[in-house]
Amino acid sequence: MWAGNIHDLIVSGTATVDETIGCRDDIMIYLIGLGMEPSLAFQTMESVRKGKVKKSGKFPGDAEQQMKDLGVPDWWVESARKIAYLFPKAHAVAYVMMAFRIAWFKVHEPLAFYSAYFYRRSQKGGFDIEMMGGGTERVRRKINEMKRDAIRFLITDNRTILPPFVSVPGLGETAAWDLAHCRESGREFISIDEIGSACPKVSQTHLETLKRMGAFGDLPDSSQVSLFDDW
Repeated sequence: MWAGNIHDLIVSGTATVDETIGCRDDIMIYLIGLGMEPSLAFQTMESVRKGKVKKSGKFPGDAEQQMKDLGVPDWWVESARKIAYLFPKAHAVAYVMMAFRIAWFKVHEPLAFYSAYFYRRSQKGGFDIEMMGGGTERVRRKINEMKRDAIRFLITDNRTILPPFVSVPGLGETAAWDLAHCRESGREFISIDEIGSACPKVSQTHLETLKRMGAFGDLPDSSQVSLFDDW
């Protein structure tokens, strides 16, 4: 409804916000106001809002001819023809009212707001009490960690793309964060086995894949010292 349609009409100055189609009710009320028979105006609204007109390119009955006879602008007709789905006005208003209520509680009753918010997050496994209870600096560190390459592709200083750990086949987000935390800890590892011990969520298969990719550089497989190693 907006991109490539209403947006372009408003930006180009073809129509104002009030003149464009914002919800399904706008279609029926506008057409009835021009003199179209109410039942046909309703059918037109329903066909547009369900995407039937977009799919077929045709309006119900002789609605298109009547719109021309009633002086409906061509841009309005073509705008309606592009629409795949429309909210009813009451639905849109309900969303806005809900947003205002949420905003009011967030500003005026922050404890009640965050109590409800964190409850919902905790039900989905998205609340980390150890991190959240660790103070401002710990939260900042967590935010900075999330900006690093556990799950995102990053552009490095030498203008190359650094793939995230989750791009390794079969390596999930939990294991990716396990690896990222081990790396960010500042600890120096002397072998791949030691990394595996420090990152229990990372399987041996993952470690082998990372090794083949050269992610560990020249780090030896084991921490064991061989009698035949060079000294």
